[in-house]
This record gives sequence, C-alpha cells and structure tokens, in this order.
Amino acid sequence: MTLGQRYVTDVRVRWSDLDAFGHVNNARILTLLEEARVDWLFVEAGRSGADRLVQGVVVARMDIEYRRQIGFGAPVRVSMGIATLGAASFTIEYRVTVEAELAATASTQLVPVDPETFRPRRLDHAERAFLRPYLAA
Repeated sequence: MTLGQRYVTDVRVRWSDLDAFGHVNNARILTLLEEARVDWLFVEAGRSGADRLVQGVVVARMDIEYRRQIGFGAPVRVSMGIATLGAASFTIEYRVTVEAELAATASTQLVPVDPETFRPRRLDHAERAFLRPYLAA
C-alpha cells in the first residue's frame, strides 16, 4: 500500500458564489470544499465498499487559509489527502488551486456518526482501508 495518495477533482465556480467584488466569497470557498469532499467520500468511498461514510459524517472542525482571490471562469482544482486518521475521526487536508496557483489551504476534521442516533462511532475496517492510502506519508 502506498501512502500519501491525493484525490483531485475540479469544482465549478457558480455565478452565485461571487461577491460584490467579483471574486468567490470567503464563505462560498467552504461550499467548494464541500462539493469536492462529497465527490470523494460519497462517490469514491461507496464504490470502494466504504459506504457507511455516506450514511453519516459530520464536520467537527474547519480551518482555512485564504492565499489569493478566486474569480469566475477558470475551474477550481481541489486536491485532498488525509492528515490524521484516528479511531473515530479523520482530518482532510485540502489544497485549492486555480490555474496552478495556490488559492487556499484548509483542513476539516470529520467524525462518523450512527445514522439513527447521530452519536459518534468508530471507523470500520472498510472505511479505514479506503482512507489509509490517502494518509500523509
């Protein structure tokens, strides 16, 4: 198993993401990250047998550093990896680029929850097997 893999996806900027200054509003960057994360964890994880991630994961913490503005037009590329993988949580690390220039870095700590009780639960074997290759080396 190779550690340090990255999941990369392009996210389209919508007109409604822009603010009065013509660039993506800081709060909308979180939406772009969410779309990228859903593409990875809800689509790819399900295909890999880690479908419990689709049933319930909540954001416990979010951190973002804005590096440059993002305008309308060019696609936003989001590269994601796992910074930490615990027993009952994991942290995604993001690199957001536009035309190969770093626009933002971010991290999100996610906690899997039971879909009926919404109480935190441990990651199961399939989830850990899916996430492990993306763990930073």
